Amino acid sequence: MKLFKHIFDFYLNSSIHVALSCYALVRITFHVFHIQDDEAMAMFVFFGTIVGYNFVKYDALVRVNKKPVGTQLKIIAFLSLISLLLVGYYFFHLKRITQIVSVGIFAITALYTLPFFPNRKNARNWAGVKIYIVALCWVGATLVLPLINAEIPFTSDFFIKCIQRFVLVFVLILVFEILDLANDDPHLKTVPQTIGVKKTKLLGFLLLIPFWFLEVFISSFNYHDAIINLIMVIMLLFFIFFANQKRSRYYTSFWVESVPIFWWLMIAFL
Repeated sequence: MKLFKHIFDFYLNSSIHVALSCYALVRITFHVFHIQDDEAMAMFVFFGTIVGYNFVKYDALVRVNKKPVGTQLKIIAFLSLISLLLVGYYFFHLKRITQIVSVGIFAITALYTLPFFPNRKNARNWAGVKIYIVALCWVGATLVLPLINAEIPFTSDFFIKCIQRFVLVFVLILVFEILDLANDDPHLKTVPQTIGVKKTKLLGFLLLIPFWFLEVFISSFNYHDAIINLIMVIMLLFFIFFANQKRSRYYTSFWVESVPIFWWLMIAFL
């Protein structure tokens, strides 16, 4: 049992789980826009997420805080290096415009972590900005890149799906911020710090209403996808409702981050 816990913790700490969530969202994009399976695009996002998230999570620990590098962190660093090499491999399988846009998304990720401007903290520590940067990166990586690579024009469906995807990630991050309220720096001005937990939950509930109803305006609207989206909305409502600071980290790190995976599996098998 202890060995299983160590393996499971490594699975979460190494960002493999969140990478699977991004991979699932790319697959959902393929489904919605009828894109033929583009394995290079999906794997580029998967391994890119591992590299990006591990860089964001562990850069400050090692570079700034000078934390000792333990065995697990060394293995995570090795996994990140292998993932970086695979990102490079799949990068050259993408179209040129996709490569250019992906570099832009990487630049935003780097800005989120590294202090590029003199006498300024990194974007991760800019008050009230964190949630928007993360949501935009997810939209860019899981929706914009696949469409650009498939050379699909930006129609009204694209913009509706961008709004939906942004709202989804925004709501997921709200749950994280509720659980992290006690540990987050007050200067971050996260949503729960600014408006309180109850109003944050209400905001999450309200955002899920347009998230679902926007589905009606999709030109390729079908009841199967609408029902699955409704199931996912109900799932999110429960996650928001039961979110509190006493919850285990697995509540967000595994269950909440599993929402896109559950969504993809429902589309694939229901």
